[in-house]
Amino acid sequence: MNATGFNILSLITFFPLAGALLIVAQNSVAKSNARWIALYTTLFTLGASLYLWANFDYQNSGFQFVEEMEWLGGSIRYKMGVDGISILFVVLTALLMPLCILASWDAIQDRVKEYMIAFLVLETLMLGVFAALDLILFYLFFEGGLIPMFLIIGVWGGKRRVYASFKFFLYTLLGSLLMLLAMMAMYWHAGTTDIAALLTHKFPRDMQTWLWLAFFASFAVKLPMWPVHTWLPDAHVEAPTAGSVILAGILLKMGGYGFLRFSLPMFPLASQAFAPLVFTLSVVAIIYTSLVALAQEDVKKLIAYSSVAHMGFVTMGVFSFSVQGVDGAIFQMLSHGLVSAALFLCVGVVYDRMHTREIDAYGGLVNRMPIYAFVFMLFTLANVGLPGTSGFIGEFLTLVGAFKANTSVAFLATTGLILSSAYALYLYRRMMFGSLEKRSLRAILDMNTREIVVFAPLVVLVVLFGFYPAPLLDVTAVSVKKLVTSYEAALKAQEAANVR
Repeated sequence: MNATGFNILSLITFFPLAGALLIVAQNSVAKSNARWIALYTTLFTLGASLYLWANFDYQNSGFQFVEEMEWLGGSIRYKMGVDGISILFVVLTALLMPLCILASWDAIQDRVKEYMIAFLVLETLMLGVFAALDLILFYLFFEGGLIPMFLIIGVWGGKRRVYASFKFFLYTLLGSLLMLLAMMAMYWHAGTTDIAALLTHKFPRDMQTWLWLAFFASFAVKLPMWPVHTWLPDAHVEAPTAGSVILAGILLKMGGYGFLRFSLPMFPLASQAFAPLVFTLSVVAIIYTSLVALAQEDVKKLIAYSSVAHMGFVTMGVFSFSVQGVDGAIFQMLSHGLVSAALFLCVGVVYDRMHTREIDAYGGLVNRMPIYAFVFMLFTLANVGLPGTSGFIGEFLTLVGAFKANTSVAFLATTGLILSSAYALYLYRRMMFGSLEKRSLRAILDMNTREIVVFAPLVVLVVLFGFYPAPLLDVTAVSVKKLVTSYEAALKAQEAANVR
């Protein structure tokens, strides 16, 4: 149960909402006050999540810090808890939020109060997704996150912000409606919405197939997988910088987390049956979207397509059904959360100065912005998967898992590493090197103190986890082993039943 003696998960989850209500309550609050309230709120949430991580028992494969109380009737309860798979996503969410507030400090000047409220509400909903241990509670958090992100893109986005926000909303909502139907069917069959209980419930094979497809419809769009990825580049291009950071850093990870929390453990037979489909879509995503990224002229679109390719490694690792593959998928999601967030922040730095995302508008930036050029280089190499950065560990482990499951899939996925090097280094060369031919760039200034403070923790973590991944892998090890073992046991039980 709750080892800390108080409801720390509820505190972490709902404290940002309290910060949002504080901003709402002060009708005359100044823009600067709204920024400071948001910053202090997110920093406190980060501190509480680090305390949670510090008190987490690595050797316990079950759910920890569990909170439970009556909510909707007898069977639907308010239940929160984390295990080795979910706790690190709570910490990642809490880490990125104060960086987003700092990154928006000068960039957002209109409706600052409303902007900060939207981000704080979004943080509560994202944290709830990773901590919820009840199907209905999970669904409310999962879907609720659409609303503040819809507003962030639609109000503070670019020229085509309304189109992009509606496309994002409709794509993700449609898939999630199928998931809701599946959750209702699970409740009728199992008599409970408790996720911990459902993990041990054995659904019939035919039912698993339909349930798996319904959940897949939601998680594939959220991740996103090819071919339901087309909303992502539009959303990234139009979103403000901090919106892109959260979209790439956290919201995409909800799809991968959903596969690990629901698809594999609850529907193991269906997961095995559909693994070839997932492998095919993953390989297509890795190769096709990497080729599309090569042709992009917009920096944000290029990074958005690279995110789809990197999520292909995640699904490939998850459905390899091996310890290395699942470990690699989780590590890849966490690493991508740091690296992609940093890359979008890098785009934000020059966009705030030049107000354009066109690659051709830049060139020779290293001459005027040496610190920026170094930071951009580090995260570009991490995005490529260079050894010594966190990007390498996740991709290597997912490829090991895929090689165990299917050598052809692993071979084809490896070509994606070559293509990612091509588009990432091509982008870097075009923006950073050459002569300063454009007059507008000759007066551009390097990163200021606030921007350096934003990037510093990301630089440290990407390098640290590249050389020393143990702090992350140790947390996930026992829970991942339990997940893979229960999956294998379900397959053996099915084989034994077929023999009889």
